[in-house]
Amino acid sequence: MTEATDPGRLRSVAVLDGRRRAVVVAMAFKAALALCFVVAIAVPLDHLEGKGMAFRFPLFMLSAVVVPLAWFWRGRFRPYPATADVLIVAPFLIDTLGNLAYVYDTFDATDDVLHTLNWILLVGAFHAWRYRRGGAANRLSRGDAWLLGAGLGALAIVGWEAAEWIVAETGAGGGLDLTYDDTVADLVLSTGGGMIGSALAVNLFPARPR
Repeated sequence: MTEATDPGRLRSVAVLDGRRRAVVVAMAFKAALALCFVVAIAVPLDHLEGKGMAFRFPLFMLSAVVVPLAWFWRGRFRPYPATADVLIVAPFLIDTLGNLAYVYDTFDATDDVLHTLNWILLVGAFHAWRYRRGGAANRLSRGDAWLLGAGLGALAIVGWEAAEWIVAETGAGGGLDLTYDDTVADLVLSTGGGMIGSALAVNLFPARPR
């Protein structure tokens, strides 16, 4: 029996999901992400050259459908997993806002800070979903759950950097300006962020007695 149907269990993340306007907040994050890209693509801004915004747009917007599709596939349990939805969209919104507002080019530490923060959020999204979906994933020890989340975060940044390398090499979407130092720093910082996010999530999101 899953958390969604077991009346004897209450998951802290389900409390967040059950709050008023939780779904509204999730929808607002997605709308804000789409609006940012409309502005970035439609308005010619010099500081966005070399950022590959046109290439990022469809990839970033995929984050808006990941949780809804997974939720539909898992039987549309209640309440809707809004926490996971917000946490998975938030990193892409933050990154897009950072580029749009010229923050990356104004403050040198922005990329380092956001790589860490965004992976905290992404791994948090994974755990927020994992604790809601039920099944064997909920029966992991905290140590194993932490390792699972941290490992997923590490795989995610490897995939991200590989995608950026492909964009840089092919010039897709305007290309990207990358350096070896930036890539290594991103790998280390994002992996560290994933480790932190996993530790936070396994302590904040597990089930507790009603």
